[in-house]
Amino acid sequence: MTAAAVAVWLGTVYIVRAYDATRSASHERNARLEPPLALRMKSVFFKDVVTILSRSHGDRNVYPSAGVLFVHVLEREHFKGEFPPYPKSGDASNDPITFNTNLMGYPDRPGWLRYIQRTPYGDGVLYGSPTPEHVGRPTVIEITAYNRRTFETARHNLVINIMATEEFPLPYQAEFYIKNMNVEEMLVSEVLGDFLGAVKNVWQPERLNAINITSALDRGGRVPLPINNLKEGVYVMVGADVPFSSCLREVESPHNQLRCSQEMEPAISCDKKFRAQFHIDWCKISLVDINKVVPVYITRPDPGTGILPDFGEYNPPSESLKSRDYFSDFLVTMAIPSAVALVLFFILGHIMCCRREGVEKRNMQTSDIQLVHHSAIQKSTKELRSMSKNREISWPLSTLPVFNPVSGEVVPPIHPDNYETTSMPLMQTQSNLQNQITIPQPRPSGKWYS
Repeated sequence: MTAAAVAVWLGTVYIVRAYDATRSASHERNARLEPPLALRMKSVFFKDVVTILSRSHGDRNVYPSAGVLFVHVLEREHFKGEFPPYPKSGDASNDPITFNTNLMGYPDRPGWLRYIQRTPYGDGVLYGSPTPEHVGRPTVIEITAYNRRTFETARHNLVINIMATEEFPLPYQAEFYIKNMNVEEMLVSEVLGDFLGAVKNVWQPERLNAINITSALDRGGRVPLPINNLKEGVYVMVGADVPFSSCLREVESPHNQLRCSQEMEPAISCDKKFRAQFHIDWCKISLVDINKVVPVYITRPDPGTGILPDFGEYNPPSESLKSRDYFSDFLVTMAIPSAVALVLFFILGHIMCCRREGVEKRNMQTSDIQLVHHSAIQKSTKELRSMSKNREISWPLSTLPVFNPVSGEVVPPIHPDNYETTSMPLMQTQSNLQNQITIPQPRPSGKWYS
């Protein structure tokens, strides 16, 4: 063993001992609840610390149990070492980091696994309850960290080895709705341990496990308003090996059911054991006894001939496919419409150009009296037009020559064809007009003269 390896091992042991010393109370509580789980958590933490100190890019293995809540924290501090530090040595490195998680070879995570990260400056959390169908098959989760300052990425793999357990499923399961918690707050080990401790005091079971945690938003809840520190709410399902206590059964009484129907809080005697930290909506509690649940077998209907049988996963064709020439298909696709359009063009051209009567044929089919009438009308029209051009009439007063009252020059007449009537002056100075009318004026003696 090299000196560097010894130093890493000694540092790891020191960190584990410090962790055990600072959180001995929490470990004692976990040991009282379920000693094998506490030991397994300690071993997983030991492996995590070794991986953090060595900064290894190898796969990280975890071993959750089927039917038991699985929580894995994606720590930003672990991925900061993969990115370059700040340009200035004195600045604190607080890069915004986001995570993307997916099943290897697939775009999303497994159905039982969920992920949450509120802000780029907080840790991400993978959580969920594995099912017995995944026992024995390792699930590889690709974790990609994005540095939003430098736009660099780092990738690690998380191998989830789901283990079978004899205690699954626990026969008695209760689901609580906690109104004053968000899902990431409830996933903290200390908070979840305090809740399981309160449930154990009320229920008094020998074995108690957290089965699943679900955000109220995933159940159709609404996003709370950002006032009064409102929370989204979280559903926590726990399982035990003993029947439900009388306190938990109080919500099923007719009196409490009536109060719940009237949107009033039911009277629960053990609510004070939760009220100090957890505000539980007792009207939404769900108590399930698996031993009394009648299994429902759903028979699939006959799909009929129109539905293809299930052949499993899609098998894409191989790369050794023969090439196909589409030139003949292109010719057929273009030749048929072109031929039809050409035939229609010739038919329309024949109708429009080759079947015209002509002037001579029209005159031969018209009677002489109609031709005489038409000719007479044309002659009369031409005569009237020539007469209208030669008639002599007096021009309007506005078109006659006028004198400029200042310079005395003769202003050319305004012809009605090249002027705009809207800009014509209403009164103009005129002289030597042939049809000028003299307006009579009164004499000093009172008589009128012209």
